[in-house]
Amino acid sequence: MAADSHRRRLPLICALASLIGIIAAFAAYGLYSLITLASNAVFYHQWSLEHRDAAHHTLGLWVLVVPAMGGLLVGLMAKYGSPKIRGHGIPEAMEAVLFNRSRIAPRVALLKPFSVAVAIGTGGPFGAEGPIIQTGGALGSILGQLLQLTASERKSLLAAGAAAGMAATFSTPVAAVVLAIELLLFEYKARSFIPLVIASVLATAARFVIMGRQPMFTIGAVDFSVPSGLPWYALLGILAGFLAVGFSRALYWIEDQFERLPFDEMWWPVLGGLGLGVIAYYVPRVLGVGYGTISDILNARLALGLLAVILVAKALALLVSLGSGTSGGLLAPLFTVGAALGGLFAGVVNHLWPAAALSPNACALVAMAAVFGSAARAPFTFIIFGFELTRDYNSILPLMLVVAVAHGVTIFFMRHSIMTEKLARRGLKVHQDYEVDVLQQISVGQVMEPNPVIVPGHMTVAEIARRIADGDQQITRRQAMLVTDGDGLLAGILTRGDLVKAFERDASGSMTALEAGTAHPQVAYEDEPLSWVLPRMLHHKCGRLPVVDRGHPGKIRGYLGRAAIIEARLHRLAEDHVCDPGWLKTTLRTNPR
Repeated sequence: MAADSHRRRLPLICALASLIGIIAAFAAYGLYSLITLASNAVFYHQWSLEHRDAAHHTLGLWVLVVPAMGGLLVGLMAKYGSPKIRGHGIPEAMEAVLFNRSRIAPRVALLKPFSVAVAIGTGGPFGAEGPIIQTGGALGSILGQLLQLTASERKSLLAAGAAAGMAATFSTPVAAVVLAIELLLFEYKARSFIPLVIASVLATAARFVIMGRQPMFTIGAVDFSVPSGLPWYALLGILAGFLAVGFSRALYWIEDQFERLPFDEMWWPVLGGLGLGVIAYYVPRVLGVGYGTISDILNARLALGLLAVILVAKALALLVSLGSGTSGGLLAPLFTVGAALGGLFAGVVNHLWPAAALSPNACALVAMAAVFGSAARAPFTFIIFGFELTRDYNSILPLMLVVAVAHGVTIFFMRHSIMTEKLARRGLKVHQDYEVDVLQQISVGQVMEPNPVIVPGHMTVAEIARRIADGDQQITRRQAMLVTDGDGLLAGILTRGDLVKAFERDASGSMTALEAGTAHPQVAYEDEPLSWVLPRMLHHKCGRLPVVDRGHPGKIRGYLGRAAIIEARLHRLAEDHVCDPGWLKTTLRTNPR
């Protein structure tokens, strides 16, 4: 019944997702326009939508205080508007999905873009992608709250808005869909997948109209050196993984230090802005989103020394400013750091081992995807993302290897991802692994008791009690008995609790089994998966179900209790933790020397 309801309402959700996709594209354009206006006004004293890189500013010593002024404005918005605008956006969207029934307050949808525009416009080394994802998700959530929808439907719309935001930003619709699945939905179902795809497609199409077809990053022809370069890519994956681990730990360590400060958190972004200003005075490339710097790295236009400076300075600037609790995204700055690592790695390897002939472009691209993909525990998303940037099938093998190796490193050394660590610190646990529920794989017929205790409906509770007292094994081994009518068909179910209540009402025990039990009980069928039956038991607050023949209603086939469902769970635990002896050990044991 629930599945039928979802199918009937799917066209409505798809129509709403279409609207959200188009709106999210305009929201992305609006946010980038705000950032450009703010940046040009602050660094070039011009009111213009023409993008100019803040790294080429002429502010001189004023650059030391401009980020602090932006930090103060963000601090005021967080204090008197909403504290939800702090941070990089995606953890807040995850929290809304997992712990707030996919509800995001409208003020967040309004204040988040403005806080990001102020933070980046005054030099913050952030990306707008995380905030756009959060804003798109907020738009979906708000639309879902306006209408009479379920929490699951709101979740689908929130995820559709988030995916649309990313698709409109990077023109990577497939990666946007996978990102929403890996970081927001934690499920793969048609009811959420179809709206996701529709929203991403329409957002990308709207982006073509509004912002043009040009990609966010430009990258020329790349030689990925497959298969000769694969061993080097594996080593790069290890380095990218350790960089992700180190950055994540450093970020939360810095947040901890800010929380120890003896003054109001409204002033923390000011202090972070001062630190950013000092770094930016010596390395102007850390200012702003830095798409130009990323394109330069991806096209191998920067010397090794400058790559090393960018790697260290951008990471420090991001740690100090974002750790102070300001508003901004992680995606673009971590792309810069990851790309710098890849380009630096290729340059060093080629200098020490010229025969390796690694492409700095290729190493920068795969490391860029690996650092963020492993830090966020979204490896599949950024494998697809890297491929969509290049449209070059030769990139697939290096991307898969480097991202997977980096992901393995972070799994080993990080208990939580850079996204879920913030939630874990609030006591909110996020399970990011994907697996098929064992209750969907095991049917009722596999675990039911095929020989249930059956009593005729006319038998009195006194007779049943006497048989229990006499130790009748047939009737004492179950907590419930199935009650039949004169034709031997199911008429009801009688539990031990029903027997106690019957004696409380009539101490003589003259009440019949059918009168004492529950007539017309909920039933299960042999071919049903346990995942269908468990909600029925919970909804009707019954721990035991008769199993009947689907073709002959009332014909008893067995009995299903809670213990059987627990056994199914134990079956999965055994698969995960109990090792089979294996052929080699068995052979050695049976054929000793």
